[in-house]
Amino acid sequence: MADLLPNLSIGILETALCVAEVARSREFYQRIFGFAPMQENEGFCALNVADRQVLLLFKIGVTLEDMKFPFGTIPGHGVTGRSHVGFSTTLAGLAGWKQRLAAAHVVIESEFTWPTGGVSIYFRDPDGHLLEFLTPGVWANY
Repeated sequence: MADLLPNLSIGILETALCVAEVARSREFYQRIFGFAPMQENEGFCALNVADRQVLLLFKIGVTLEDMKFPFGTIPGHGVTGRSHVGFSTTLAGLAGWKQRLAAAHVVIESEFTWPTGGVSIYFRDPDGHLLEFLTPGVWANY
């Protein structure tokens, strides 16, 4: 597909999670990752991820219906149940993340080395979403 679109740029800018309590989840992502809030209200929080991406935290149910604004409409969306987000890090950086998680009493549920050489560790946020740190080598080109 990439060969068919040589002049188009693409990347993932936003990732959204539905959470029970926006303030509790914001505090978790600020405390563990250092993500700074960009905008927030009682129904959502947009967090800055390394000045390159945005992690959106929506209160469960807020996005199920269309959201109408003077400048346009965001179609209804949302999920139920637990989701997954993977964060990239270096192999050297992984040790620091393990220490940070341990200091914050966040349990690492699983850790392993992939056949391709990368390492993953898995843990959960307050809503049970599965979070992962991945080092280079988990995926062929990353």
